[in-house]
Amino acid sequence: MDDIIYKLSQEKGLSDIHLQTGMPIAVRINGSIVKHENNCINKEQISKFILRYLKKTDLDKLEKEKNIDFAIQIKDLRFRVNIFDSMNGKNVVLRKIESTIPNYDNLNFPSIVDDVIKIHNGLILVTGPTGCGKTTSLAAMIDRINETRQANIITIEDPIEYIHQPKQSIISQREIGDHATTFASALRASLREDPDVILVGELRDLETISLALTAAETGHLVFGTVHTNGAPNTIHRIVDVFPSSQQDQIRTQLATSLKLVMTQRLIKKADQSGRVAAYEIMVSNVAIQNLIRENKIHQIPSAMQTGISDGMIQMNKSIEQLLKAGVINYEDNY
Repeated sequence: MDDIIYKLSQEKGLSDIHLQTGMPIAVRINGSIVKHENNCINKEQISKFILRYLKKTDLDKLEKEKNIDFAIQIKDLRFRVNIFDSMNGKNVVLRKIESTIPNYDNLNFPSIVDDVIKIHNGLILVTGPTGCGKTTSLAAMIDRINETRQANIITIEDPIEYIHQPKQSIISQREIGDHATTFASALRASLREDPDVILVGELRDLETISLALTAAETGHLVFGTVHTNGAPNTIHRIVDVFPSSQQDQIRTQLATSLKLVMTQRLIKKADQSGRVAAYEIMVSNVAIQNLIRENKIHQIPSAMQTGISDGMIQMNKSIEQLLKAGVINYEDNY
């Protein structure tokens, strides 16, 4: 099955491969699912794939939890893999991991992003749904810091996708499972490893979020992702993880440490050559900090509208700019 996966991965614009027992192979190309009706995967092929790549402890975990995440390499390509049980048997989803770190300048980040990643402490969040390019954006930001600063960078990922080589900085990459048991334990340890910059692959539980806020407050630049759409939802998600008795304190910490929330969305290009990112940017200026502290999160969109001079932009405005420039068109995306 490795040969099938490798061959499919050569298709331009491919991001994911779906292998369902007894069903045609499906791939995602430029955001759309395409089925290979004449190429079905059987139970035996799925079983051989599982036994090839999973150790005994991983097989036990799959049996117990009914799903598992890991990374593999086939020839010169790397994949993030999820195996899960469904009513028709074991299914496999492979996300192709690009080996080349994207050029920071080619991603067309709003200019304020370049200013914010130059700071030396605080929390920077990249948000959006699965598959919107959060990991790619963070890899480019980390690479820019690696090129321009003499720093100690520690990344905590599940799994490691882009592989960084030391440039001006030194860099250590840790993968959950192989190099650490949990995000929280790795983040706690990182605070004793003399870091300047810490990347946390996902902020999803109370302990990890609490440690990230503490790290950001104590002189470290912390990057993280949250699966949310927009800055207000992101702030709500972080605060709501904590018990109500702690939420006032967390809002105060967040108001102090949060520097930027960047929400992104991938949209098909008008010429069908791929996808382009639209970005929403919330910069934590004094007005935003006060709204977070006072639990007036619903007023943040209005503050973003008046914060254009600070580099803020809302998603609808970003999409409007792409439409006006002819990069995307209305019919393909709405």
